[in-house]
Parts: sequence; C-alpha cells; structure tokens
Amino acid sequence: MNWRLTGRYMVSVIIVTIITVFINLFVFMIWLIFQANSQHEEENTPESFTRSFQQYVTFSNNGISVNKEGQQALKEQNAWIQILDENGQDVYHARAPKGLKEKYTPLEIVNLHKYKDKKLLSTIYASGKKVNGKEYSYFIGFKNPSLAKYILSYDTKELVTKFNAGTIILLSIDAMIALLIGYLFSRQLTKPLGSVIQGIQRLANGDYTIKLTSKGIYKDVFYNVNHLAEQLSSSKKEKDKLEQMREEWISHISHDIKTPLASIQGYAEIIKDPNYHLSVDQIRDYAQIIENKSLYMKEVVEDLNLTTRLKNNDVMLNKEQVNLVLLLRETLIDILNDSRYADKTIELQTSLEKLILNLDVILIRRAVTNLILNALVHNDPDVKIVVQLEQKERTHVTIKDNGKGIEEEELEKVFDRYYRGTNTGTAHAGSGLGMAIAKDIIQKHGGDITIHSTAGKGTTIDIQLS
Repeated sequence: MNWRLTGRYMVSVIIVTIITVFINLFVFMIWLIFQANSQHEEENTPESFTRSFQQYVTFSNNGISVNKEGQQALKEQNAWIQILDENGQDVYHARAPKGLKEKYTPLEIVNLHKYKDKKLLSTIYASGKKVNGKEYSYFIGFKNPSLAKYILSYDTKELVTKFNAGTIILLSIDAMIALLIGYLFSRQLTKPLGSVIQGIQRLANGDYTIKLTSKGIYKDVFYNVNHLAEQLSSSKKEKDKLEQMREEWISHISHDIKTPLASIQGYAEIIKDPNYHLSVDQIRDYAQIIENKSLYMKEVVEDLNLTTRLKNNDVMLNKEQVNLVLLLRETLIDILNDSRYADKTIELQTSLEKLILNLDVILIRRAVTNLILNALVHNDPDVKIVVQLEQKERTHVTIKDNGKGIEEEELEKVFDRYYRGTNTGTAHAGSGLGMAIAKDIIQKHGGDITIHSTAGKGTTIDIQLS
C-alpha cells in the first residue's frame, strides 16, 4: 500500500515537472520572439534610430546635408553622422569625432559597421538613402560607452540539432531531479499515511488502544483517529456495561417470573386436584393470588414492550389538551387506592387549580406513577412523598421523598435500562425498567428530567414540561 501511494505520487510529480518544463520552454520562445519584434518596433533603439534617420537627410544646391530636426536628434542621442557617396568619399559629417577618415574602402566600411571602433570610441550603425538617382551611405556613431553591438553567425541545422539534444538532456535532468525529489518528498508524505492506515485497520479489528503522535501536516488526521479510538473505546465500555446489566436483568427477571409462575402453577394444580376439597372462599383466595401473579407478569411484559418501542422511537403520542392539576390528583388517588399502598403518605402541593398542557394522558400518568412507585419500593414503609406543581418559565413537576437517598455512584445509573437499585428488596422485585420508561416518556414530550439525592436525606426528581 505504501509503495503504491509513493509510486503514484512520484509519477504525478514527474508529469507535472515535464509539463512545467515544456510550458517554460514555450513561454521562453514566445518571449524571445516578442522581445525581438518589440525591439524592432521601438523607435529609440540605435538600430531603428539609424534606419529612420534618412528622413532628416536632405539635398539642396549646396549638396547633401542634415536638417535642424536631425541635428537636434543627434544631439539628444549623443551621436554623430558621416555621409558617404557611392565611392566611399565623405560628402557630409556632423558632430564628428577626431580621427574620422574622409574616404573608406569597401572593407573598411564593412569593418566599421561590424565592429566597435576603439579610436572613435563609438558604436556605429549604417544605413543609406537614394537621392537624385545616387546611392548615399551614412554612418551614425553613438558615443554611449555602455552600448555594444555583436554580430551573431550560426548554422540553422546545427542550431536545431543542438537545441533538440539540449532539450532531451534538460528533460532527462529534470526527470531525474523530479524522481529524486518526488521519492524523498513522497516518502515524507506517505510514511505518516501508513501509520494512519495501520491505525484504522487496528480499529476495524477492535483494537482501540492506538495513540498516534499528532504532528506534521497530518496532525488533524492523527488527532481525529485518536479521538475516534477514544470514542469507540468508550462506546465499547458502555456497550459491555449495558450488556452486563442486560444479562443481570435477564437473570433477575427470569427469577422474578419463575416465582409467580410457580405460585400460579401450584395453586392451579391444587384447585384442579380432586383430592383437595376446597371451600368457595379458599378457591377465591387462590384465584386472587393467581390473578395478582398474572398481573405482575403482565406488567413486566408491558414494561419490556414499552421500553423497546420507546427506544426504537416506535411510540406515537396521542396528545390532547389536559388539565395537569387534575391528572396528577387522579394519579395519586389511583396509587393510594391500591391496597399495597393504601397506608402510604403521598401529598400534592400546588397553588394552581388549572394548568392546561398538550400531553399524552396515558404515558404521562405512566411516567409519574413509575417515579412515585420507585420512591415507595426503595424506601422504608413510613416514607413521605410530596408532589409539587409549579408554573415558571416551564412547568415543573417535582417529586420529593424523605427516604434513604441514593449513593452518588448509583445516581447516574438510575435512569439506565435494566438497572435495579441496591435498595430494592425481594418483596418489591420489578422489571428494572420503570425509571428508564419514565425518562423516555418525558423526553418524548420534549421535556427534561433530573434527579438530585443525598444519602440519608431523600431524593428529589424534577420534571420540566413545556
């Protein structure tokens, strides 16, 4: 995998380098052509000045000469002029330096045009003008010491051959440099990726102990991989914890169901056995026990079904306008009407007579009932429970008790599914889902539920509804 990434990156670097070289060569040639053309078009170059100077050369009865504009132009260019006839004889000169000859042979004319004259201390350009059928040549010498002129001679075929060879050599060198740089650079880029890939493979195999060093250009990637490992590790611990709680819950609930099943089976066998002569009152007592055990098992199954539906978001709320004061009062009366809780102390405290909210009556009643019953079964028989209803920014339903309280390490588990508090006795065995169901119902209504408790002083549960 690492070599594959390195190879692909190196090929990319080489291709980019070659394309860049070709573009550079193409742009360079265009630039040379442009420079050559622009130089020819510029009027201020010595060569163009010399060619265009013929406009200032005039002929009169006194012979050939340079007009005033030409004289001024020569002065501005710090240049001199010498005009020769067809025989190389000087017929006119202006601003001429010392040592200027009056007659030139053809070879001298060629050399004077071709090379810089050291005696005259000038760089000389030549041109000509035809006047009255006669050809006149003229030299213009520029006294600028920084100006130089060189004649370049070359063979076109040889130049093309050398250019092609040079291009191949240049491309070969560029390719080798690109290969070397690409290899070194790509190794620096792909080596950390190898660590990332190995880390991801370890995560895929369930190993969440990786810890990559966050540095370099991939430090954000390393950080996110480490963060992902931490999240997966945390999720695994939570999953393992939930699975352990689920297994414990299954064990407890199986035991709790076996007990009422044994009672149901036992009393049913007694009633069915002809050897037992039971009175009507005895049969009714046994039937009552069977009914109670059946109701208990039904509640457990309903709890399991409801919590599964709430967890999977499969519960549709049947909301309606409800007087919450009346709903709470009826809920408390129903609990106190149960013979098991008839002697308990449960109070409703509120200054409100009417508070209309849009709620699912059955589910809200179920949530409040679960919370109150949880306080009853986890505390001593003389526990006092107070339900308060207040209207602030949101509606607050507070359930307080003066019971045993909850230890801090258990407080965060109270609303977990399958959790059964340590204060739960065998006489109050339940599904362990009541608190989780209550929380899911409140949150399903867009509300919040919080719990505060102090060991030995009691517990307060605050429900907030909108």
